[in-house]
Parts: sequence; structure tokens; C-alpha cells
Amino acid sequence: MIFDHRTYTCRPGTIKQQMKLYEDHGWATQKKHLGAPILYGAVETGDVNSYIHVWVYKDAADRAARRAAMAADPDWQNYLKLSAEAGNLISQKNKILTAAPFYAAPKEFA
Repeated sequence: MIFDHRTYTCRPGTIKQQMKLYEDHGWATQKKHLGAPILYGAVETGDVNSYIHVWVYKDAADRAARRAAMAADPDWQNYLKLSAEAGNLISQKNKILTAAPFYAAPKEFA
């Protein structure tokens, strides 16, 4: 099992707009292809202009297949277009994580 940890940073004052844009135009499509994330949330302390989401995959091949299907979806392409036009995002950082030997993901993600 691998975890895809993503951090997106917005221009100051635009995080609520970006989250609403995603909720209205990206969430359903992304969830359809990737399943439910283990976490999706806004940062409360520190870099408060950012939000994080963590997706769970069986392995790198599973991640690649699901993300390729999502990238090919016209609804996802439309969301990416709307997001680019809004101009709220200024950076993105991705990390692929593996679980510690003693950690067991919740059953719905295993």
C-alpha cells in the first residue's frame, strides 16, 4: 500500500474559492476514479493558505492506472481548466509514502 500526500498552496485569500471550485467541479470526478481519500483538509496553523489530501493505492501501478483514467475524463479536464482560469493555486508538492510496519490503514482503505 502507498499513500499519495499532496499539498496545494493558494494565493492568500483564495483558499475558500479554490475549495469551492473543487467541491463543485472536481470532487465527484476525482472520487469516482481514485476512491475516497484518507484525508482532505485545509491547514489550520502554519501555512494557512494550503490544503492537503492523501490518497491510498495498492501500489504504484494502481496509482498510475487510476490517475490515467482520471486524466482522460472530460469532467476532470474541465475542472483543471476552471482551476487554471481561477488562478488560485501557486504551488503543489507531492510525496509518495509507505506505511510503517506497525500501521494498518482503516479497513475501507485496505
